[in-house]
Amino acid sequence: MVHRLALSLLLLAAPATPVWAQPATPPARPNPAETRRAELDRLFEALKAAPDTQGGQLVETRIRALWSQSVSPATGLLLRRGLRNLQGNEAAEALEDFDAALVLDPAAADAWLLRARAQARLGDRVAAAGDLREALRLEPRHFGALLQLSELQDEAGDLAGALRSLDAALALHPRMPGGTERRRELARRAEGDAL
Repeated sequence: MVHRLALSLLLLAAPATPVWAQPATPPARPNPAETRRAELDRLFEALKAAPDTQGGQLVETRIRALWSQSVSPATGLLLRRGLRNLQGNEAAEALEDFDAALVLDPAAADAWLLRARAQARLGDRVAAAGDLREALRLEPRHFGALLQLSELQDEAGDLAGALRSLDAALALHPRMPGGTERRRELARRAEGDAL
């Protein structure tokens, strides 16, 4: 009787399927940040190899979409509102929106870039340059931040620095619309200043 009871308990405790037939540990879900980084790596290679401006624009659009997907919905809302304010010549209101977005997500490179635009529009080029440095620290391949840095350097009269920043942006995005012409003009002005 005791043996039957023990056998019954063992059978109840045993898994319904044999151990060898049970599925292995399910595969780990991919980390979204790692997946996004791998996709960005692939897209930046495609950006360098784009055959023309239109192809470059398509890849750039996908890169920017991945960058925007990395922020929370609340941060995205603040960035969109700030951008509307910036486009409506309300730089002070835009700055408030970008400040709030950075409180929520200080690792958002686009938030630093947009805040730099608002800072520059308000005449604070030192703060704008600091924000651009932070954007580039977070995303060293941010061609938009490099382009804006080039513009700030150009406005400050640092043509050699502006040319270096533009060259860095064009190394990442060789088919940037207007990039070649802007580089030619900057080089001409920098050489003229050097004489």
